[in-house]
Amino acid sequence: MSSNKVNKVVRVGVGVLIRDPLHPTKVFAGIRKNSHGANTLALPGGHLELYESWEQCAIRETLEETGLQLVQDSVRFGHVTNDIMEKEGKHYVTIFMMGECQCEVTRPKNLEPHKCSGWDSYSWEELCRFAANSKDDIGDDNGGEDMPKLFGPLLKLVEEAPPNILHFFNNRL
Repeated sequence: MSSNKVNKVVRVGVGVLIRDPLHPTKVFAGIRKNSHGANTLALPGGHLELYESWEQCAIRETLEETGLQLVQDSVRFGHVTNDIMEKEGKHYVTIFMMGECQCEVTRPKNLEPHKCSGWDSYSWEELCRFAANSKDDIGDDNGGEDMPKLFGPLLKLVEEAPPNILHFFNNRL
């Protein structure tokens, strides 16, 4: 490991795919700030707390970061990734949850501006283009287009392309 700050505990993260009600084939994501994965595009989410269910964590993190309330019955498991971030001395298991907004017109607010640059919505196709740009420094030459790199767990999710995640992007509940 190249980092002196190696955490010897595997942490559990929860990332939330929140369908944009105005653009139902897109989900909300934002650029991370001041943390591991800074300047990369990530889903709303955070750490699973002690005695918290995955659904509770997804609902809590979404509300804390975006102000969006999720339909409780819509929050469900999407996929899990094993995210080894050796350069940063971190190892996460990331649980991806999927959910729908209670209000069809509410837009996400940036409630943690010290952690995120703001929220926008992205299609699966856009995330796939960003993934190609995220693999190494060669992707930095993107013809002048402002193309973000994906946060490690989101990159892995896109690379793995699980069928139920693809179904979520392509089919409204």
